[in-house]
Amino acid sequence: LEVSLPSHPKSSTLIPTRWEWLLRGFRGYVKRYVRKNFHAVRISKTSHALPTDNAPLLLVLNHPSWWDPMIGVVLADLFPKTIHYAVTEAVMLKKYRTFNKLGFFGVDNSSLRGAAQFLRTGEAILAEPGRAVWVTAQGEFADVRKRPLALRPGVGHLAARASRGWVLPIALEYSFWNESKPEALVRVGRPLAMGDKKSAKDWLADIELSLTESLDVLNHETQSRDPEMFFEIFSGSVGVGGIYDAFRRSAAFVTGQKFEAGHMEAKR
Repeated sequence: LEVSLPSHPKSSTLIPTRWEWLLRGFRGYVKRYVRKNFHAVRISKTSHALPTDNAPLLLVLNHPSWWDPMIGVVLADLFPKTIHYAVTEAVMLKKYRTFNKLGFFGVDNSSLRGAAQFLRTGEAILAEPGRAVWVTAQGEFADVRKRPLALRPGVGHLAARASRGWVLPIALEYSFWNESKPEALVRVGRPLAMGDKKSAKDWLADIELSLTESLDVLNHETQSRDPEMFFEIFSGSVGVGGIYDAFRRSAAFVTGQKFEAGHMEAKR
């Protein structure tokens, strides 16, 4: 992916740094790590369609887990022609300075200055087509059943400032079904077209409503434990591993059966 900076010289200084060679290595590492720790990443078949134009994207996620940014890296492949940036805590960037070269930008949620910096940087990114800003808008880890979602007001202000583009609410949930590894489950909510002359407060309410609707549906689908309700977009590891799978593999060989690492396949 190529980084195209805004034509406005003032806004160009606000765009987070992306070292493409480092980013490629980081993506590869994250995908291997997700594959090792999850059975699959699945997206609901009831998800709303993704925008097909090249307009800027503000992707707003709930925040159930430490895994959310990792799953975001996997989901970024759904937008192959888009340049991605992500919001994180400013203290995290101070601790892990490598992320400063990966398109992350820090926000200090405890100060007005931090909020202003978030808006300036987010607005600069969304000023050009083909760009996306990822935000876990609850600001802190929260259970998927928590209502209201209590999104931070910054996303409402950022959506109100954007002249064009889409807000995409993305619901996340993690669940153990029938394998030793969990499922990462995703549902894309109703897209909201930016550019409408609405107040930041109204924008925040609309975003929270769309994300809540999507998360409610995803909660129900997760409880079904039915993989047929989802598309598998990224396959992880199956089986228990270690001595248990070694024993099963040997038993399959002795009996002339095909070894199936997955728990459900082994039961058939």
